Amino acid sequence: MTRLVKTIVHNWPLKLGALALSTLLYAGLVVATNNKVFEVAVPIEAIGVTSDVTILSDLGAVRQIRYYAPENLGLRIDSSSFRATVDLSKVDPTQGRTSVQVHVEAIDPRVQIIDWTPRGIVVELDAVISRTVPVVSSPGPIPSGLDVGGVVLGDTTAVVTGAASIVERVAEVQARFTIDASGIDINRMVDLVPVDSGGNELRPVDLEPAATRVKLPIFTNRQTKSLPVRPNVVGSPAAGFELASVTVDPLVISVEGDVDDLAALEVADTTPVSITGATSDVVRTTSLELPDGVQALGEATVTVTVTLRPITETRTFNAGLILVGARADRLYDLSTDRVLVTIGGSIADLDRLSGASLVVTLDVTGLDVGTHEVTVGANLITGLTLIGASPSPVSVTITPPTPSASPAPSESPGPTASPPP
Repeated sequence: MTRLVKTIVHNWPLKLGALALSTLLYAGLVVATNNKVFEVAVPIEAIGVTSDVTILSDLGAVRQIRYYAPENLGLRIDSSSFRATVDLSKVDPTQGRTSVQVHVEAIDPRVQIIDWTPRGIVVELDAVISRTVPVVSSPGPIPSGLDVGGVVLGDTTAVVTGAASIVERVAEVQARFTIDASGIDINRMVDLVPVDSGGNELRPVDLEPAATRVKLPIFTNRQTKSLPVRPNVVGSPAAGFELASVTVDPLVISVEGDVDDLAALEVADTTPVSITGATSDVVRTTSLELPDGVQALGEATVTVTVTLRPITETRTFNAGLILVGARADRLYDLSTDRVLVTIGGSIADLDRLSGASLVVTLDVTGLDVGTHEVTVGANLITGLTLIGASPSPVSVTITPPTPSASPAPSESPGPTASPPP
């Protein structure tokens, strides 16, 4: 028995290692027998990219994946079974081209990834910036026999956003369009194209706006005509105000167009000028609303001035009278102690006025004893006016105070008789 035990434990580390190695080799054989190679490309996704960074290079795809999956998995393996990513959170966009590792994982945890190709890729990042650049028109050639007016663009500038290395080269954005030989006026939305100083298109960048409206009259028989400018005022001012006057500068403007387009045109309307809720004068520089095929010669803007004023009305109040300048040594007798007064002013000011706060006065300063006709006055806030009073004037009788009766002198008491002894 002792010999058997010695035989078993003799060189036991070596025997244990041999057992482990055989187990490992068996497992490797099983894995090698069941591992598979997936040849369909899996697109590489970027993670950890912030909004102020953009990727300039193509990330490509993982072209080959070696994996192990149990035979009884019952799972159809395709490109959606894997996810390939690169973490760009620590890549400095100013460093140019940088090597990063590719990570591949199986969507189903029962599938074990063994290897994949490529293990790493080279990426190029750049900072995202924005610039404002001019919008210019870029029409095609003018067909023979046609004459064109000036191009009117809906936007004069656009904001370009994208990789700094591209955005910094953008000189302008062009509204490119063609002119049809039929002579039809152009009035449509046109896509904007970013270009460099040489007119070469630059992509990819984002544009705001991405398109603009282009108006271009096409003439076959160009004529000019002078038209009065008609301001188009819309809306209503705030309560208590009304429109007093509307003026426009200039009063007349010259336009051009084909004879047929100008024949029925009698005035040049402005774009709407809103006075909704206004409490003071409104001054707006605006453009003209001309029909297609007609445009202004020279400056195409006008100034519209809308003058407002408070709406005024009159109201009648019943108020008591207060003497102003009365003397303490006089008595004043009034023919009436109340009058009806008519006050004029804006609705808002009249609404704030009430009988309790209305002060109606009679100024008797410097008047002597006697009867006087005194005109009614009122202490009113700015903007209100005393239109009239009834009755007015008011008779005021001034008298000196009635002298009081002098008291009778009292008798001095006589001598008091002394009592008998």
